[in-house]
Amino acid sequence: MQNSCKDDFNTTFSSYQQMQDYHEQLEKNSQWKRSKISDLSVVALSVESPLLKNLGAFAAGTSTEAVEDTAQNLGLAIWVDGKLYPVRMTAYKSLLDRAKIGGTVLPKLTREELAQVLNMCLQHYQAETLVLIRNEKVSAVHSGDEADYSVLPIHELLETLQHKLDERFPRNEYQNGYCDHAISSAAWILPEQKEELLGTYAKMLADSGNKTMASKLMPGIRFMTSDTGVASAKVSALLMGAQYPIHIGGCIAVDHRHKSEVAKFHDALDQLFAQFGDSVAKLQKLLEIPLDYPVNAMTRLCKKLSMPKKAALEAIGMFEMSYGGGPATAHDVFMAMQEILFILKSEHTPQSKLLTIEENLARALTVKWSDYDLAKVVEY
Repeated sequence: MQNSCKDDFNTTFSSYQQMQDYHEQLEKNSQWKRSKISDLSVVALSVESPLLKNLGAFAAGTSTEAVEDTAQNLGLAIWVDGKLYPVRMTAYKSLLDRAKIGGTVLPKLTREELAQVLNMCLQHYQAETLVLIRNEKVSAVHSGDEADYSVLPIHELLETLQHKLDERFPRNEYQNGYCDHAISSAAWILPEQKEELLGTYAKMLADSGNKTMASKLMPGIRFMTSDTGVASAKVSALLMGAQYPIHIGGCIAVDHRHKSEVAKFHDALDQLFAQFGDSVAKLQKLLEIPLDYPVNAMTRLCKKLSMPKKAALEAIGMFEMSYGGGPATAHDVFMAMQEILFILKSEHTPQSKLLTIEENLARALTVKWSDYDLAKVVEY
């Protein structure tokens, strides 16, 4: 079993209760510490560092495995309130933000050089920082101003979401959950509301010759959030039943900013129900957009949406073979683009990256397709 202190740790949940219990325990075992930015002090923790053999230098409860894993990854440790903690990769960006530095040269520095640069910059800022210590490491170094970062406990968000789902979508079914050090996500399907939410769209699909797809698709929602600054607390509309869930547009999102509270997430969820129909309508509209050059349109759009090149070219090639020069719609291309996610998943792409790509693909629902449906071939 993976050790949760490791940077590449991830886990899945087969039931809502299992996921809820995990996050309740995770919050109990986490520490949120406030400190002045200038009081932070960074030290190198590379594989050559003497700290690697001095476990006693670290905060109580820090394991050899956590220290060695950090040396293989970010290679930094940090003093917080007089205690030394290894720094997780998830904290790197927020640590740079507190020091107000960035640039492509930083990864080229040795860990000793990087620690020196960070300390030179951190000492100039008297503002507060909110440090998240979780699973033996510093996982984030947020701004201490609640207008810049507000804690939204994940187990409370989950409880709020499940309550709202039960109110509006009776007999909803939890499908799966996932968590790593960067994000937490979960998905539900809404079988009792299929006709209400997908009825017209499913009929149009069947009429266009896609009866199998029409029968398989099921409305669903995806929840995603992060305590490390990767994502806001958001709930999005999904279509389930294909090889990979199809993201059909962002519904609601509450940022960890502006003194946000879980109550704000509760209120925002009401928008989810009204916007779900709008998201399906956008997808439905794609059935009515004919394309003269669908392969070119798909290539241009994949490039525009910054799809991973290798997987995108493979998906484009598959679509070109199946399309065979016949008639195609924007809907055909959008569905063909979903193959990118399946390809990436089969290559064991991290879940956090898949979720980001999934959201980017959904942007295709709102583009002006005529801008991409051009005769001139585009190089990816």
